[in-house]
Amino acid sequence: MLVNSALQSDGTSSAGVLPEDSLRADMYEFLASLLRGEPGDDLIGHVAALQGDSSAIGSASSVLATLATKIANDEIRDEYMRLFIGVGRGEILPYASYYLTGFLNDKPLAKLRNEMQAMGIERAEGVKDPEDHIASLFDIMAGLIRGSFGAPNDLAAQAAFFKTHIDPWAPLLMQDIEAAKSAVFYAPVGTIGRAFLEIESEAFDMDEAG
Repeated sequence: MLVNSALQSDGTSSAGVLPEDSLRADMYEFLASLLRGEPGDDLIGHVAALQGDSSAIGSASSVLATLATKIANDEIRDEYMRLFIGVGRGEILPYASYYLTGFLNDKPLAKLRNEMQAMGIERAEGVKDPEDHIASLFDIMAGLIRGSFGAPNDLAAQAAFFKTHIDPWAPLLMQDIEAAKSAVFYAPVGTIGRAFLEIESEAFDMDEAG
């Protein structure tokens, strides 16, 4: 994780998390693991074992699993570097501040840091990326669902964080990953992320309307 909890630092989940919510947290964690850094051999092996279905996420997962078996692991890591690191900068900058303002380390990051402090969430030791990196935000969403920062947060609290820090920009990021010139392995990662975020957004809207 890119973040730790000052309240519950062992990362364990509180009791009472519904199975469907646990699956949501799993997806946030899966996407975070692929987007936070160059994927290791174990993660690529996990991806290669994915089983898809006819849904948008399932279909993209099947494509991703096939690519994980056909592309050398070092080539996948090189692709990550070209996309997100590069020489000077990568093709894509996966930070909320950049997408929302055009600048790194801008007001969206300051707002996020204030909210993290209020929730007792700290950036993990040794992490250099700002907290508004997409993987960090996905880690926080998973933690809110599982109760890693105290008791599990209800849907209203999850929706508030999602709609403030993720929904305004992350769907566009996922579209950019899908369409990136350097993306082969990561193109279906973008598809999975875009489809999942669309489901989350619609579910939160329905909960608010109900």
